[in-house]
Amino acid sequence: MATRSLCLLLALSLISCSQVATLPLSGTSCLFPSSPALLPPSESHLALPPDVLQQSHDALDQIFHAHTERAVVIARGLQQRLPTHPLGYLLEVEADWWALYCNACEVRYNLIDAWSRTHSKDDDAYFALAGRAIELAEAQLARQESAPMHVFAGMGYGLQARLHGLRGDHLAVARTGVKGREHFLRALALDPQIGDALTGIGLYNYLADTLSTFAKMLRFFMGIPGGNKKEGIQQLEAAMNTAELTAVEARFYLARNLRNFDEKYERAAELLQPLVVQYPDNPVFQLLLADMYAKLNRKDAAALHFHAAQQIPVAHPACAARVQSLAAAALAAIGR
Repeated sequence: MATRSLCLLLALSLISCSQVATLPLSGTSCLFPSSPALLPPSESHLALPPDVLQQSHDALDQIFHAHTERAVVIARGLQQRLPTHPLGYLLEVEADWWALYCNACEVRYNLIDAWSRTHSKDDDAYFALAGRAIELAEAQLARQESAPMHVFAGMGYGLQARLHGLRGDHLAVARTGVKGREHFLRALALDPQIGDALTGIGLYNYLADTLSTFAKMLRFFMGIPGGNKKEGIQQLEAAMNTAELTAVEARFYLARNLRNFDEKYERAAELLQPLVVQYPDNPVFQLLLADMYAKLNRKDAAALHFHAAQQIPVAHPACAARVQSLAAAALAAIGR
């Protein structure tokens, strides 16, 4: 029972531990034989041609505007253009993740969030895409080590860990999450300035240090690396300002975790508010911000965002139904 509790907490600590980007190192241009010259290191840590970087930003923008189907189109275009690079596959898995995140949202522990989900036939495709990204990144690393490919490999393992955690496959979370952590650390060793790598390491450090004392002791005997919450917060705050692909996720997950684990609702709301302004049609952002305001007893502000979530046209039927149900129940609970 104690081991199961540890694995559950570890799943929570690693469920978010993913997206990172990369550093330009010599020799990486062979990945893009027909692409424009890479940006100099002073301008980008991603080792991606400018147009590929822009397409990645376009895909992420669609994801956070809750238009995940549009993001998938962009991601698959990158897969066709760059079949030996992991980026297009990672972006497609990222789009899949946010779609199922919304579908899995529910109230548990008096908090609106994605806590768990049963196994689905669609999971095989998700894991296959993440596995393909890992395979491609590690194949590049076998030929020549680089910070970018360590980070992309870490992204793949992190995306696998997220879904394992949501499904309750806690030992699989530990296995994939620790592998991702190893890649992130190696990327930072090669270049400490990779802002996107700080997203993964920051989440791990914050949440691994959130474990109870007994769980930390079990984690030690199981050989699972520890963390440091203070460092994790600093790393996530740095990633919010320096990450080229994951600044939004660094901000979102820091806000989410400060709410979930530290009950710092004021700070959490301050962090999430800019994302709601930037992506007003994202129902998950609206729901979580409304929930934070409800915890602060700011009922009018909470009602404003719960109503906003209800008014968003959501393409995925399961997500749309979940948003309507959660918002209606929350509004009734605060008497609005």
